[in-house]
Amino acid sequence: MKYVVVGPIVRAVFRPWVVGARNIPTQGSAILASNHLSVSDSVFLPLMIDRSVSFLAKSDYFTGKGIKGWATRNFMKWTGQIPIDRSGGKASEASLNTGLKVLGRGDLLGIYPEGTRSPDGKLYRGRTGLARMALEAGVPVVPLVMVDTEKIMPIGRRLPRVGRIGIVIGEPLDFSRFAGMEGDRFILRSITDEIMVALQALGEQEYDDVYASAVKDRIAATGAPEVVATEARGLVDDAKALLGPEISRTEREIFYSIADQAVGRSS
Repeated sequence: MKYVVVGPIVRAVFRPWVVGARNIPTQGSAILASNHLSVSDSVFLPLMIDRSVSFLAKSDYFTGKGIKGWATRNFMKWTGQIPIDRSGGKASEASLNTGLKVLGRGDLLGIYPEGTRSPDGKLYRGRTGLARMALEAGVPVVPLVMVDTEKIMPIGRRLPRVGRIGIVIGEPLDFSRFAGMEGDRFILRSITDEIMVALQALGEQEYDDVYASAVKDRIAATGAPEVVATEARGLVDDAKALLGPEISRTEREIFYSIADQAVGRSS
């Protein structure tokens, strides 16, 4: 379906260009780490490379009702998307295991280190789940950037505009020197930051060392204190990714409560 129906249509309408396609391994597993400008990123990238690639997509895309829900669900399946629960806690561990299964088959796995779409075109702080997965699977990470996808399908737009998009693919990053250190949060942060530096160099996006989710919350709430609380939540989520299911939901809520109280005292 990818090569017979969807791919030719996308190529004809959007005329995508690709630089560095040779940097994607022709065989064996690898993680493709991409910036995230538009929901269309997960459509264009799988269609524009020769190998099959799976992206971990939020489960909401697969549960819609009616004709629209059916079309979205099937389109996601045709382009290699895998539904995951992004609610955190045990769901995060399940997402990690799902990604490891893809890599264990010798396939390519696409991940957005920022964890969500950029609300303003900037590149934001990466989350460490990618680093943990790379070390546990023992696979290289290929940095790549999507170009101008936010212009043809910005946040809030249901149908894409006609325009041209691009993909720049960098050389694979080898983190085998850190083998067996996936439990070290400092190592995971160092690896994640190295990946983000590579992405910034490829796309020359302005970098902001905060989580994109924090910026989205600030935009939604139109108040600065909430940003600090969301940043604290992001750090807790990083810790949960390291510790796995050992942290209970109650403990997570306590962490969040402490973060909110700290913000209240500082405002």
